[in-house]
Amino acid sequence: MANEVKQVLTDCTLCYHSCGIKVTVKDGKAVSVEGLESHPLNRGRLCAKGEAMLDNIYHPDRLKYPLKRGRGGWERITWDQALSEIAEKLLKIKRDAGPQALGVFNGSIGVENLEMVGLTQRFKAAFGSPNFFSVEGVCYRMRIRTRQLTFGKYPVEELDSELYILWGHNPEASDFTLLWHMQENLKKGAKLVVIDPKRIPLADRADMYLAIRPGTDGAMALAMINVIVNEGLYDRDFVEKYTYGFDKLVPHIQQYTPEWAEKVTWVPAEDIRKLARLFATTNGASIFQGTCTQDQTANGTQNSRAFSILQTITGNINNPGGWVISPRLALGNVGLGVEGEPLGVNQYPLFYEVWGRKSPYAVVTCVPESIPEKLKAFLVIGGNPLVSMADSNAFREAFKRLDLLVVHDMFMTETASYAHYVLPACAHLEKWGIAYTYNVCHGMPYLMLRKKALEPFFESRSEWRSFTELAGWLGIGEQFPWKSEEELVAFELAPTGLSFEQLLTEKPQGAFYQQKKYGVKEGAFPTPSKKIEIYSDALAKVGFDPLPTYREPERTPSGASSSGKYPLILCTGHRNPYYTHSQFRGVAALKSRSPVPSAEMGPKTAKEHGIMDGDDIIIETNRGRVRMKALVDGRVAEGVVLVPHGWPGEANANLLTDTDYREPIMGYPQLKALLCSIRRADGKK
Repeated sequence: MANEVKQVLTDCTLCYHSCGIKVTVKDGKAVSVEGLESHPLNRGRLCAKGEAMLDNIYHPDRLKYPLKRGRGGWERITWDQALSEIAEKLLKIKRDAGPQALGVFNGSIGVENLEMVGLTQRFKAAFGSPNFFSVEGVCYRMRIRTRQLTFGKYPVEELDSELYILWGHNPEASDFTLLWHMQENLKKGAKLVVIDPKRIPLADRADMYLAIRPGTDGAMALAMINVIVNEGLYDRDFVEKYTYGFDKLVPHIQQYTPEWAEKVTWVPAEDIRKLARLFATTNGASIFQGTCTQDQTANGTQNSRAFSILQTITGNINNPGGWVISPRLALGNVGLGVEGEPLGVNQYPLFYEVWGRKSPYAVVTCVPESIPEKLKAFLVIGGNPLVSMADSNAFREAFKRLDLLVVHDMFMTETASYAHYVLPACAHLEKWGIAYTYNVCHGMPYLMLRKKALEPFFESRSEWRSFTELAGWLGIGEQFPWKSEEELVAFELAPTGLSFEQLLTEKPQGAFYQQKKYGVKEGAFPTPSKKIEIYSDALAKVGFDPLPTYREPERTPSGASSSGKYPLILCTGHRNPYYTHSQFRGVAALKSRSPVPSAEMGPKTAKEHGIMDGDDIIIETNRGRVRMKALVDGRVAEGVVLVPHGWPGEANANLLTDTDYREPIMGYPQLKALLCSIRRADGKK
């Protein structure tokens, strides 16, 4: 019907937040997107990416049809041809090398999209492979795992706090919902501390700003514990009732004095003491971790352990403003179990299993070394590992050796350009799903139906349809019993107490699926001791320190490797508010606001290397080099170079990183404290 206009209440899936949106659709085309006022997370607001959502969905470069690599380039084929040929090749690989020779990968959009990640896991298990890889192999899963080791569950930071410690975390660039709530609470008297090698704009409003050496966050956290314990500032009642191992912590922590930490971190000892006292005397204080402090450093697991202990000994667990164990969303399980252990389990057992609780993840840093001996086929669903994973050089060369690489995406990404088959994917407004806010969304137990607002773009297909039909070609179609996306989502919703029909008609704006409760209830900490485990027997059993310790970055400016060729500290992955990892680089409205990749450095560092603001420069490590613009900024600590990630081609930051230097407990790559050199691209000094 001509001039038909409808409004669809749904969510945004352009980052991990799942903000509520209202989409206006006219004659089948989305014409506007607004923030949903009734959604408690974003309260009607949208970030720049959300505002440009339709430019991405209707981008002229979107993939329209299945493509096959031929001798002369890309060839358009039908879906039936693509799926039949992919199935034939997969079955041959399965016969010749076994089902475990298949690896599957989800990118960041798969973390937010429950159906994408669930169906991907189901497919690899139905095929018989245990090898599911994800962006969580370099981001966030370590944090979850470490808190589980300590608390038995995963407590999260809340949006509202009395003291925000932004530890390597910049909400203005990557956590807009936190920023909005924080701004409101600062006006009400909440305090703010920023710990970062760059004085981010929020630091100008902070009660304290501490410029820390990249990779040394654990040293400062340990020194804070030292102060809190030795000055008797810890919460004695909470510690006595709810913790295990505090008696072992006291003598252990004596070595980590503020004076020791000052030499390691660049942060004055008195500032460490001041922060420790402020944190310990604030009820409702929270450490907000960035990837700089845990996931991607040499000491990541132990950093997170130290932060967990800081929250614990100050009693800032399950109290308003602290870390809170929120109600977990119970869903119908789309995934399947499968025999066999994922890659990397023997090297990094705690990444896979804690107290018999197994995760579905394999260790992604093990991928390049496993091709082609162990992995011969790879399906990439909503991800771009040749840009987003550490050591792009190694990944690229490994992917060239695959017998089969299939990419399902909206665009011809750098990873897709190396594929044998590229399949066009639906955007989030073109398929049904569940939008929920948990974990990284600050403990808000809110649920919404992600409604299909648009028909698929040309021949794009959702993950449900693609996997269901491919399973049919493989002879495992019975493992995908849902006859429609709606039926799949209804299955997921069944245990929640909220039905598909309710969320479609009665509660289109969403609903709280449970109510968050504060205080420590019986069984709150499902660890072997039934308490918060300051001392971790689980770590001790696999040969690691059961109490948090400090470990220098593999490449440290105080070591021999820093002399001569690579004198500067490199921190990769600097966040940008206009992009999510490698996504949206072609959206004109966003690119106009951030047109080029820029490496940031202090004025003294730039002068010492003959560099001026705006120069084209080369950043080089022992793994490779990139070309970017120099951004000279007095807010950046001298001797440090901050490099953004997600840019393609010669500006890809992961040309500088590698998978050889890994955090020893979880196997994460060290991306935040490397060593580099810089020079002008024209060779002049």
